[in-house]
Amino acid sequence: MQRILGLLLAGACACALGGLATSLATPALAAAEMSLARFADCGTPPPPVAVNERFSDTFAYGDLKIQFVFSCYLIKHGDQYLLWDTGHAMTMPKVAPKVSLVDQLAKVGLKPEQITYVGISHYHADHTGQVDSFPKATLLIGKGDWDAITSPKPGPGVNYAPFAHWSKGDGKVEPVPTDKDVFGDGTVIMLYTPGHTPGHHSLLVKLPQMGNVVISGDAVHFRENYETNGVPWFNYDRAQTLASIDRLKKIVANLKATLIIQHDARDVDKLPKFPDAAK
Repeated sequence: MQRILGLLLAGACACALGGLATSLATPALAAAEMSLARFADCGTPPPPVAVNERFSDTFAYGDLKIQFVFSCYLIKHGDQYLLWDTGHAMTMPKVAPKVSLVDQLAKVGLKPEQITYVGISHYHADHTGQVDSFPKATLLIGKGDWDAITSPKPGPGVNYAPFAHWSKGDGKVEPVPTDKDVFGDGTVIMLYTPGHTPGHHSLLVKLPQMGNVVISGDAVHFRENYETNGVPWFNYDRAQTLASIDRLKKIVANLKATLIIQHDARDVDKLPKFPDAAK
């Protein structure tokens, strides 16, 4: 009996050692190649505007004027691509881009059908204008915003028309109720930051060289807005806005992240212009 037990034990050890040797000999899967670029043109900036009344419901900004810009981004993850926001439509008066996203992508040989995901921070026109140029992409959008877009009577400010392809069921859409790990490996996460709109999201991108980057959407509109917890009078929900700003501040601090406020030229310049990219 002891001899049999000894043989069984020896066999078990051999199997365990063999498995360990195999695991040591097999290299871990390589991390996907990552990069993040901002498009050079997502809309033509208007002249600087006073922000005191429109962007602070407590009139915090006095005579401050801000030069707003329009920005959208391309994230490369291995052989997959996420387009984050799509800027103004080419037909938008005065603020239309000079060059479409499709034409900008073509300069590096990328076609619309190569975009895996189109992620939308929220339903306003300056973030959704060219979404219908990417009908093959899976649409990622906050559930609250998707519900507003597909409502029988979309409310004021809901830019629903460019989403017809998906709302009719002709394209793949994923309404995102909370956070969303886009590629399943923690490198790109849609952050639920409601308040500006009911389903608003920001984006966390973890780059191997630059480190963590948080792209704000319109959770905040400019640096002073972020620093003073400013709430625009037109936001969907004041309490949610304040909670989302607090969440962003804690994420930025805890992850030592670079914050990119999408409408602030001082922030978007932290990232290279496409086709250059941060890595």
